[in-house]
Amino acid sequence: MINQDTIVALATPAGAGAIAIIRLSGKKAIAIADTCFKSVKSNKHLSNQHTHTIHLGHIVDGLKTIDEVLVSVFKNPNSYTGEDVVEVSCHGSNYIQQEIIQLFLRKGCRMASAGEFTLRAFLNGKLDLSQAEAVADLIASDNEASHQVAMQQMRGGFSSEIAKLREELLNFASLIELELDFAEEDVEFADRTQFKELTERISFVLKRLIDSFAVGNVIKNGIPVAIVGEPNVGKSTLLNVLLNEERAIVSDIAGTTRDTIEDEISIGGIGFRFIDTAGIRETQDVVESIGIKKTFEKIDQAQVVVYLFDALESSTSEEMLKNLIVEIEKIKNKYPQKPLIIIANKVDKLNEVETHNLKSQIKEVELLSAKTGLGVESLKEKLLSFVNTGALRNNDTIITNTRHYDSLLKALDEIKKVKHGLESGLSGDLLAIDIRQALYYFGEITGEITNDDLLGNIFANFCIGK
Repeated sequence: MINQDTIVALATPAGAGAIAIIRLSGKKAIAIADTCFKSVKSNKHLSNQHTHTIHLGHIVDGLKTIDEVLVSVFKNPNSYTGEDVVEVSCHGSNYIQQEIIQLFLRKGCRMASAGEFTLRAFLNGKLDLSQAEAVADLIASDNEASHQVAMQQMRGGFSSEIAKLREELLNFASLIELELDFAEEDVEFADRTQFKELTERISFVLKRLIDSFAVGNVIKNGIPVAIVGEPNVGKSTLLNVLLNEERAIVSDIAGTTRDTIEDEISIGGIGFRFIDTAGIRETQDVVESIGIKKTFEKIDQAQVVVYLFDALESSTSEEMLKNLIVEIEKIKNKYPQKPLIIIANKVDKLNEVETHNLKSQIKEVELLSAKTGLGVESLKEKLLSFVNTGALRNNDTIITNTRHYDSLLKALDEIKKVKHGLESGLSGDLLAIDIRQALYYFGEITGEITNDDLLGNIFANFCIGK
């Protein structure tokens, strides 16, 4: 499975910049770099240098000097991939990058495929499969929470939990298998009471990890929040305040927002994707009607709905207040599973009596003024309350990967079968079948059990230089 050739790729983002890093990995990485490297002060050879050292010099192509560079040398097995690795830090000109890469290709390197450096790290035992996947999550992390979870998994937090469970189950599996070798003598090497306790403990851990996926999925992908309401109640103003920029067009003309506008911010380390929707009302305008239709589509996709209304209009008109309560009930009935935050906007225009009357009519109302910023922090706290961040504070293992989630569900199902078999006095040979299957799903997570198709699917999503 491990290719013996030497690969090369740009490890920094494509495009011009101050510095670019070109990475080589493989048996001939140092030797190939050596043929193109000329030291500034001496005729040093990279192959004679110690691992984890940096050298100043030039990359040359015959008599032509391409660039002054710093070359970092990492000798196997003490490198990211477990192979000899060379990293060339050059100036970030597109021309220089391509000249150096093409030079290395002519000298015998091959262009790395997506994720091939990390794939080699996995195949050489530097990372297990869940840690390798966490590398991609770390690169993609765009808020504090997703970064924290990816770091924990990359350091092996999740892997160590799974490995411990697998080891304990494997020990009992060995005893069960041993019983099968002495089937004629009718002996039990595996204590059934201890084995039952183990299955209960494994079930508990698996359930906790499975339950964490709901939080993990939110952390990884962010929470979509739909801001809805009638036209001209301040939805776009609220979005601009939350984002701290003029993202949406604001005007006194009802129906200004005719399409959905989306943007994301981080609140308490959690990503929230706010969706400013077209105002909901009866209209003959074809374009606005399409926008309103999209509004309901976005509500379907959102995990949280923020319903905004004009506090001044609703507090001064009894009929409008009744209609408002009817609309709120409609949304509650249509989306009973979605958290709904009801917000009275423009409360800065109300007096104390009007404010009291509004709160008495709509008990769960949140008071806010998008114009002055009053109540915005309270809204953020309310949104954050929908996410269980306790697991983050306690450094509990959180699952964010769908593949891991699927394997955990299957492993739990097999453990339940083992537990049922123990309770019903199932024979050792039948117990062994379910135990082997549970071990298979544990191994699938960390990579003890794998295949080329699975690895291809995982590493194809990586960037080329990683």
